[in-house]
Parts: sequence; C-alpha cells; structure tokens
Amino acid sequence: MTTSDRYPATTNDSSETHHGMGHAGHGWMMIVCCIPMLIIAFVLVATGVASVGFIFVALLCTAMMAAMMWGMNRAGSGH
Repeated sequence: MTTSDRYPATTNDSSETHHGMGHAGHGWMMIVCCIPMLIIAFVLVATGVASVGFIFVALLCTAMMAAMMWGMNRAGSGH
C-alpha cells in the first residue's frame, strides 16, 4: 500500500460543501467540548476551591470559542 493509496490527492472541488453540512457541524462540536470545562468550573466554585471569578473566566473562554467558530464559519462561506 503506497502513501497515495492511504491519502488520496485532494482537489479544490470540495464535495463536502455540496452534500450536507460539511464542516459546519465542527463549530458546534468545539462548543460542546467546552461543557466539561464549565462543569468543572461550577464544581470547583461550589466546593469552595475556586472563586466565582473562575466561572466568569470559563464563560469567557466558551464565548471566545464561539466567536472564533462563528468567524471561521463566516470566512469559509465567502461572506
């Protein structure tokens, strides 16, 4: 098996954009990945290990991820 068999050449014609969501669901997946961080932040604040500001930082991190995913989606869609 050659390398070209395992990794076929890519073309500029992106078939994912013509069929279904393509990479559009990737942004939501990244936001969902922030949920464990938020849960941990709430648990640490509830147990007194961290201050309430820790929740604020976790929420800002999630908001920044959402902004980046929104920006990447807008840039990739040709707007």
